[in-house]
Amino acid sequence: MTNVRKLSQIDDISLLTTFIAVFDMLASLAHHKHKGIFLLSLMAIALVANLMMGNVKQWAEIDWIDVVGEGGSALAMALWILFIWGSRPLGRVTNLLSLGLGFMLVAFWQDALDEFIRIPAEQWWDQGFESIAMPLGILLLTYGLYHWHQEQIAINSQLRNREQFFREHLSVDRLTNLGRIDFLKNQLDRFIRDKNGQSLALLILDVANFNDINRRFGMSEGDRYLHALSELLILNLRKHDLVCRYAGDRFAVVLPDTNIIKAQEIANELSMAVENFAFKLSESNQTLYQKVYIGIACSESDDSEIIIQQANASLAQKKPLKQVA
Repeated sequence: MTNVRKLSQIDDISLLTTFIAVFDMLASLAHHKHKGIFLLSLMAIALVANLMMGNVKQWAEIDWIDVVGEGGSALAMALWILFIWGSRPLGRVTNLLSLGLGFMLVAFWQDALDEFIRIPAEQWWDQGFESIAMPLGILLLTYGLYHWHQEQIAINSQLRNREQFFREHLSVDRLTNLGRIDFLKNQLDRFIRDKNGQSLALLILDVANFNDINRRFGMSEGDRYLHALSELLILNLRKHDLVCRYAGDRFAVVLPDTNIIKAQEIANELSMAVENFAFKLSESNQTLYQKVYIGIACSESDDSEIIIQQANASLAQKKPLKQVA
């Protein structure tokens, strides 16, 4: 019965995750509605022009192999465009990829229309339309892919501290884009296995009076602060360190090859960085300054759970009694 309940909980979580992903994708598509209207207008113009200037073929004249090939290619282009719009923000790279695939879509669309509608030989525009749209689309797509490649190089460099060894989207916290606690435990176990006698430290950071932010300014401001704080922590850590969202307003930082003295030094640096971080509230002209409490544990044990417990125990000692959670 327990196993059945666990499986049911996993199914519920998977369903909720899928629903959230679909909702986010639909919200992203709304930002690209003008591009969609432009492409649909081109396709509608092509359809009307074919119907006005051509003759619909008899059923027996239609080459269904070409219909499947050209129509399937058009459908694939449309799906690729939707994937891009559903996963990318507005910007030059998105525009280039969209226009490139869009012109290729229009070219395949015209090819598919040719299978149903016969255009008189003296009408040259349909072939010219295909001949212009396809190479123009390929050119724009290639140029967009080049800039996308440069963009990915920059993003991967920024995300290296977050992802460390691999990228598993199911283990990424949606608010901060940091690894969640399951990712932390997996990576902590890996660090322990590979440390080869070197010291290892773990920091647990807790934002002081974070509930006051949610109560006074709203949860959206609290979420904005946690997202900004995650960026601040990354900028103030070394390349081989790993920062994750532990839970709520708590973050965990794994410090490989770091003894207790160096860990304390890094903890002090992070504390100072947070205290001097001027967070601008979106609904007012106020600037918010916060502080963090930091618990520290070093790897006397080879059990990641014990190290996490030690770091939380250290954190509990650092916090005032009314702050202890």
